[in-house]
Amino acid sequence: MRDEFIQDLFIYLNNKKNTDQKLSYTSTLINNPEFLAKKLGEESSELIIDFIKKNKKGIVNESADLIYHLLVAWVSVGISPHEIWDELSKRKIQSGFEEKQKRGKLNE
Repeated sequence: MRDEFIQDLFIYLNNKKNTDQKLSYTSTLINNPEFLAKKLGEESSELIIDFIKKNKKGIVNESADLIYHLLVAWVSVGISPHEIWDELSKRKIQSGFEEKQKRGKLNE
């Protein structure tokens, strides 16, 4: 159910790509990478703050905002959710430490 929802939302957002920016916030984000990057940072920061405060409702709301903006970022560069799921599937077969060592990011 969840994967279908993400896929449906992705298709919906993808269809907004060519909508007049005056009529669509999504189109504005897709066509302005700097603005989209700023929103991704803003939503990430807000999520972090709510996480530190253990504000469950805030975490839910900011997670939804971040996922929306993340999907818009995927649309803007032509990445489908299935590409992300495939990458996560590859990583699932190894431990987190193993995966991070492979990428040289163990000490981050």
